Amino acid sequence: MELIDFSSSIWSIVPALLAIVLAIATRRVLISLSAGILVGALMLNDASILPTLTYLKNNIVSLVYSDGAMNSNMNIVLFLILLGILTALLTVSGSNRAFAEWAQARIKGRRGAKLLAASLVFVTFIDDYFHSLAVGAIARPVTDRFQVSRPKLAYILDSTAAPMCVMMPISSWGAYIITLVAGLLATYSITEYTPMGAFVAMSSMNYYAIFALLMVFFVAYFSFDIGSMARHEKAAMARENQEQEDELGVNGHVRNLVFPILVLIVATVSMMMYTGGQALAEAGSPFSVLGAFENTNVGISLVIGGISAVIISTILIVLDRQVCLSEYVKAWGLGIKSMLGAIAILSFAWTINKIVGDMQTGKYLSSLVSGNIPVQFLPVILFVLGAAMAFSTGTSWGTFGIMLPIAAAMATNTAPELILPCLSAVMAGAVCGDHCSPVSDTTILSSTGAKCNHMDHVTTQLPYALTVAAATCVGYIVVGFTKSGSTGFIATALSLSVLVFIVKKR
Repeated sequence: MELIDFSSSIWSIVPALLAIVLAIATRRVLISLSAGILVGALMLNDASILPTLTYLKNNIVSLVYSDGAMNSNMNIVLFLILLGILTALLTVSGSNRAFAEWAQARIKGRRGAKLLAASLVFVTFIDDYFHSLAVGAIARPVTDRFQVSRPKLAYILDSTAAPMCVMMPISSWGAYIITLVAGLLATYSITEYTPMGAFVAMSSMNYYAIFALLMVFFVAYFSFDIGSMARHEKAAMARENQEQEDELGVNGHVRNLVFPILVLIVATVSMMMYTGGQALAEAGSPFSVLGAFENTNVGISLVIGGISAVIISTILIVLDRQVCLSEYVKAWGLGIKSMLGAIAILSFAWTINKIVGDMQTGKYLSSLVSGNIPVQFLPVILFVLGAAMAFSTGTSWGTFGIMLPIAAAMATNTAPELILPCLSAVMAGAVCGDHCSPVSDTTILSSTGAKCNHMDHVTTQLPYALTVAAATCVGYIVVGFTKSGSTGFIATALSLSVLVFIVKKR
């Protein structure tokens, strides 16, 4: 039975919107996602029970096995499990506690702990998944020690991950976007920019990413807590310890945390270069760093990095002779168990993303930009639409794939001088919508890295994301009228300053 075509119907947004509204209203993420999945499957199959069940079964199977091979999603699941095990080993070896004590002697307060968590993005920007989970494991014992709330840590992880990755050419995000941009430049015979040059110019006009990143450091330094974040921060400061997990274990050594994390970073980056280099060799292309990142297998690289880190952590535990075999085995069980909730949410999110794709929600939303639109408002409209698409589908990369070609076509045919601002607006909107969406995998993994309740993270991050988004809209309106990226940057900065001042006064 063929699926019903919703590409030109507003009904295409129903499953995603239902899941998002229910998640925010009930704070029961799995139930909300289940409702969206079931409604979407019924709509696609004309409410026929047997075809709906068959469709759901095929979708669930495809999460694990598709096209005659193991699905790449399983690499992310395996990496989550490995990172859970690594975190548990760092705890049972006492290295988490040792690192927290080492940091406490050098970091003089909550501000330092938050700035440490934010600054680690300059080391781990190669991939957003990697950043959220690895930095969460490193920074969590320190932020816990200084009574920084888990939602605040989750916000720091999430709002540094994608904004940094989307602007760095040597990252999984940057390589993907440069590949898309190269195709668009060739399609429209644009020769005044190289793909790398266009990407750098686009990054300088990605106002949401730039100011979301700056906002993190502002929030960390000045304790700018708004909305429910203020309540969580007050509750954290009232508790002597948030959880006991990081206080358990033997008296460990800082090196037992530093070495495994360094191995995790080095092994992951090395495997990204290796798998990318292999793909280039198979295609007969010369090796280059950017080319390797364009063709790398992120999932396998993360798994190899995770395995390497677990092995090094195990060797250090054996050498210290402070952890008995039963405690070591128990740590593995606790580590795996700690990730089961995140894996469940991520699996449901992947399933509803597949349904949203079959509903052709992205195609319907992209059709809304057609018609008589004043060219001056094209960048801001593309920003808002990109945010709406990423919010409803939960994917930045999917939004890039759909919206960048549309933005390039519209700009080329109406205002060629705005092509880079329009592409930048799509990039910014995709990251903004990803930040706001409870079904985004990056949002899910940031709450996982911080070991924070998922909906607590969504509701506490939303006011910050919307504040930066509002200022970004002003910036893109200014760009549309002035054709000047620097003027748009100044307008965004001034707008954000005014908004922050207004919010702080209230």
